Amino acid sequence: MNTIKIQIPSLSENIRMIESFIDNAKEKFKLDDDIYGNIMIAVTEAVNNAIKHGNQQDKSKNVALSLSLQDSLIRFTIEDEGPGFDYHNLPDPTSPENLEKPGGRGIFLMKHLSDEVTFKDDGKVVELNFYID
Repeated sequence: MNTIKIQIPSLSENIRMIESFIDNAKEKFKLDDDIYGNIMIAVTEAVNNAIKHGNQQDKSKNVALSLSLQDSLIRFTIEDEGPGFDYHNLPDPTSPENLEKPGGRGIFLMKHLSDEVTFKDDGKVVELNFYID
């Protein structure tokens, strides 16, 4: 199994490093544009959530991103140092009362763009799986 890791301080501008990391993965693993687009949106969304909600934009706390490739599965694991959250009871961003709210779409997007989304460690860890072949 091939694993690559990056760790960034919890600052929004560090998303650029995550985008470069994904660009490098696209080249290295020859990802097609469709899956690359889905990965870019889902992973940057997960990292943004980790920075903002998990670590409360505390730059002394890090967000770790790792990518592992196994056969036809590429997995991104995003981990923050926050307290976690209740991922079982998230408001539905598509319900009428939530449509106008600015936030709340990140996890919805991740679930639609990834083949599988798994939360671990009370929500401090999210795994995004994509099937490539």
